[in-house]
Amino acid sequence: MVGELDYDTASELRELLTSLTLQPGRQLVLNLSGLEFCDSSGLTALIIAHNLTQAAGADLVLTAIPAHTQRMLRTVGLDQIFVIRSDSDAATA
Repeated sequence: MVGELDYDTASELRELLTSLTLQPGRQLVLNLSGLEFCDSSGLTALIIAHNLTQAAGADLVLTAIPAHTQRMLRTVGLDQIFVIRSDSDAATA
């Protein structure tokens, strides 16, 4: 993901996610290394991603999360529900 995940762009992520065919036992890896900003709408989109993958029996993995987004995830407790890896290689290992 690159740029901002906010009120103006979160709907694009939600649309993309609903177009994916998620399969049980698989994982969806979202590399957030290019994420410059994330607001509450962006967090909601990530929660929707988590819920969609869980409903499909798949897993969501967030990788390469910028420090400012990591702080926000920790502050609201979302670091407890998301699988977080340092990078994409660690996520797929």
